[in-house]
Amino acid sequence: MASNTSAQPLLTRAECNVLRGVAIIGIFLHNFCHWLSPIVKENEYTFVRHNVDVLNQVLSHPDIYLPVHLLSFFGHYGVPVFLFLSAYGLVKKYETLAIPGDGSRVPGRWQFVRYHYLKLLKMMIVGFVAFVLVDAVTPGSWHYTVTQVLAQLVMVNNLLPDPDHQIWPGPYWFFGLMLQLYIVYRLVLCRRHWGVTVALMVVCVGLQLMMSPEGDAINRYRYNFMGGMLPFGLGLLYARYGEGLRQERWSPSLWGAGFILSCLLTYACSLLFSLWAVAPAIICVGAICMVKWIAGWWQRVGHPVLYGLEWMGQISAALFVCHPIVRKMLIPISRHGDIYTGLLLYLIASICLAWLFRLLMNKVPNPKL
Repeated sequence: MASNTSAQPLLTRAECNVLRGVAIIGIFLHNFCHWLSPIVKENEYTFVRHNVDVLNQVLSHPDIYLPVHLLSFFGHYGVPVFLFLSAYGLVKKYETLAIPGDGSRVPGRWQFVRYHYLKLLKMMIVGFVAFVLVDAVTPGSWHYTVTQVLAQLVMVNNLLPDPDHQIWPGPYWFFGLMLQLYIVYRLVLCRRHWGVTVALMVVCVGLQLMMSPEGDAINRYRYNFMGGMLPFGLGLLYARYGEGLRQERWSPSLWGAGFILSCLLTYACSLLFSLWAVAPAIICVGAICMVKWIAGWWQRVGHPVLYGLEWMGQISAALFVCHPIVRKMLIPISRHGDIYTGLLLYLIASICLAWLFRLLMNKVPNPKL
C-alpha cells in the first residue's frame, strides 16, 4: 500500500497558485515597465548585448528606479513558469491518474485540440474585445488588418512574419504559444518515453544557439513553441519523475539556498548568449525552490502576504487578459515623469479589474471534452 507521503502531490493546489501569483506579478509589471524609455529593456525574444551592458551599468550605479529596471529586464521570466505549470497540469490530468494501458482518459487528437483551444478562447475573448474598444478611443490606436484579427482569434498570429508588429496587445502572443504546445503535447509527447521529451528540448535549444542573437530568425523562432519547449518539457519531466524533489526530503534552508542560487545563476545566464538560452530552466528550478521554501514558512507563520500570493494566482488568468487595457490608459502618467505614481495606479487598477474580469469570465460556459 502506498504511503501517505507518496500519495501527496509534488505541488499542492496552493503551491501552484503561489507560483502563478509570483509569475503573473512579474509579467504584468514587466509589461508596464519595459514601455518606459529611460528603463533598461529585456532580452526576451532576442539577445541584445547593449541591454546587458545597460543592466550592468544600472546595477553598478543604482538609482531610485532600480526596482523598475529589474522588473523590466527579468519580469518576462514569469512566462516559463506558466509553461512549466501547464505541462505539469497536463501530465497530472491525462497521465498520472490514468489506468495503465488504458487510453480512454486521453481524448482524440481533434477533440483534445478543440477543447484546449476553446479554453484559451474563453480566457482571451473577453479581454481582447475590451482592449480593442479601449484602444480605438485612446491615442495611438492600432490599425488592425483582417488577417491580424482572424489570426488572433484562431491563435496563429505567432506564425505571421515579423510578429513584433503583428500582435496587439503584445502579451496575447502567449495564446498562440500555448495552443502550439498543446498540439505538440498531444501529437508527440503524451505518454511517450522521457527520451522523446528530452530530445525535443535539446533540438529546440540547439537550433536556437545556431542563430544570430539579434536576428529576425531567432526573434520569430522564440515566438513559437520551440522557444518555450525547454520549460514546458521540464514541467512534463517534473510531473513524471520528480519524486526526489518532494518538500519533506529537503529542509527549508536548503530550498531557500536553492532559490538564492537560482537567482544568481539567472543573472549569470543573462550575460552570455549561450547561457541565456537555458535561463528558463534555471527559472523553473528556482520557482520550485521558492514555493517549497515559502510552503515551509507558511506552515509556521501563515503570513497574509503568502495568502495574497495564492489569491493572485487564482486571478492570474483574468489579470493576464486585462492588464493591457489598464496599461494603455495609465502608462502616459509614467511616461510624463511620474513613474512610480503611474506604476502604483496601474497595479491597483489592474488587480481590481482582474477581480471583475474573473467574475465575468466565469459566466462564459466551459467547453466539454
